[in-house]
Amino acid sequence: QLQLVESGGGLVQPGGSLRLSCAASGFTLDYYTIGWFRQAPGKEREGVSCITSGGGSTNYADSVKGRFTISRDNAKNTVYLQMNSLKPEDTAVYYCAADPYYYCSQFPADDCDYWGQGTQVTVSS
Repeated sequence: QLQLVESGGGLVQPGGSLRLSCAASGFTLDYYTIGWFRQAPGKEREGVSCITSGGGSTNYADSVKGRFTISRDNAKNTVYLQMNSLKPEDTAVYYCAADPYYYCSQFPADDCDYWGQGTQVTVSS
């Protein structure tokens, strides 16, 4: 079955960094746009970042621009989200999503076909 698995979450102090990974199994990510989304308790799910299948175009939410960087390594079938200068308001479950017919111009829409189970990021002192 097609599967996306996020990893790399954890507890970090404000100002710290984490790198999230989204690994695909059962299919190749070569032709899939990938989005990162997050949802905090009691909050709406929001788009964080998006990267096109070839990695040539990216999008970021204003709240993370300049702090987060999305990248992909298609040879490893993995997409990354480097998160720097983390703030308590970044605390959320982070999900990656994939869709071959989703384009980053649609971001932050979250109507992607495939979703991972999420990884918890907690930013606290």
